[in-house]
Amino acid sequence: MAPYVSRYQAVSQFGQLKAKVLGTRFYSAPVDGSIPAAKRKYIPTSGTYPRGFKVSGTIVGVKPKNTTKPDLAFITSDTPCAAAAVFTKNKFQAAPVTFSRALLQERNNSGIRGVLINSGCANAVTGRGGLEDAQAMGAEADRILADSKATIVMSTGVIGQRLPIQKILSNVSKAYEGLGDTHKHWLTCATAICTTDTFPKLISRKFTLPSSPSVEYSIAGTTKGAGMIHPNMATLLGVIATDAPISPAVIHPALKYAADRSFNSITIDGDTSTNDTVALLANGAAGGKTVTTEDSADFNAFRDVVTDFAIDLAKLIVRDGEGATKFVTIRVTESSSEEGARKIASTIARSPLVKTALYGKDANWGRILCATGYSLISEPGEPINEVAEITPEKTSVSFIPTDGSRELKLLVNGEPEAVDEARAAEILKHEDLEILVRLGTGTKAATYWTCDYSHEYITINGDYRT
Repeated sequence: MAPYVSRYQAVSQFGQLKAKVLGTRFYSAPVDGSIPAAKRKYIPTSGTYPRGFKVSGTIVGVKPKNTTKPDLAFITSDTPCAAAAVFTKNKFQAAPVTFSRALLQERNNSGIRGVLINSGCANAVTGRGGLEDAQAMGAEADRILADSKATIVMSTGVIGQRLPIQKILSNVSKAYEGLGDTHKHWLTCATAICTTDTFPKLISRKFTLPSSPSVEYSIAGTTKGAGMIHPNMATLLGVIATDAPISPAVIHPALKYAADRSFNSITIDGDTSTNDTVALLANGAAGGKTVTTEDSADFNAFRDVVTDFAIDLAKLIVRDGEGATKFVTIRVTESSSEEGARKIASTIARSPLVKTALYGKDANWGRILCATGYSLISEPGEPINEVAEITPEKTSVSFIPTDGSRELKLLVNGEPEAVDEARAAEILKHEDLEILVRLGTGTKAATYWTCDYSHEYITINGDYRT
């Protein structure tokens, strides 16, 4: 008698067989490096880029088998920039994080000319040698730029392996020679930082500031991330550049505010990585009045521009979640505190049961309510969490369709609704979905963005190194 094979074993075996025979996966990047048809709509065909910045993407072959994909990104400014960065809070912080944080502190967020990024190897948990490699990357870029202590570095890829540092160092000059300011240059640069991403993530736009309404500024940014995504930060890298005149004294507060509402409000799988870094550079090349204080109208306007921009970049990461088939917005409203609302939204967003139900198009709202109910429970030994109040008889849960039709109420003031399962299934067929939780205890709110869990997530991460 043949051995019993469960439905899940059968699905897994079929997926593995399909990958071997056809060289494809269901929801991840095709093995030939092409971009899935459903993701092409997120790639811009043109852009408007900040003055004074030049970028490139170069094929180095950090992974020996890579001979076709750019894997060394170089972002430079003709003049020194005010610069800031936010980093992972993981205790095992990668060498590039340690190096770049120390450099920005030493330079007081000023005098930065470049960012050098490799994909394919994270240079994380690599000891003293890894830090020396990060320093060598920065030093070689400085030499090429004819500047000193002016380059921060980033790395992304497999943890626990040393960089092929000589291979990288010998190609920095090539990366410099390839610099340019066209849309093609920016898109190639965005491609160079990708790992399991299925598409390069690049956005650009224009804006103005109150004190200089006649001056048109540009902002552009690229980010990468598809798995090991959860604050603070997620396993992502990002660089945002602008030609607006922002002083070193205020650039970090602007970025921190933006990051908390964007990159720190997304989750794919609940894992916080070792390398996460998002940097903001401003060279002032467009002119106008320099933003020097946090209590000015210019600062507030700039901070809001960066925040909206960062939110759009962060959403692209969620849309590219490993194996993801859905983009899910989770809004928690009517909370007694913003902190509590964020924790509840975060808990729902990373619940495996919620995420698998969404993948299965199952309107299992009990899982949403369950995650809400345990989100504020304190761990043993921790003080009682009083950041928000959850009152079952005041709590409501709804699906908000993305086609503009009326919301589907699942729970109203603690009482279950007679759910139209057919309509629920129709709503869950769409790629985009919003889950709304009303607590009924206050006026504060928070939003998180997440995706579903598919069989493909296991496949991708089960053979990530092999």
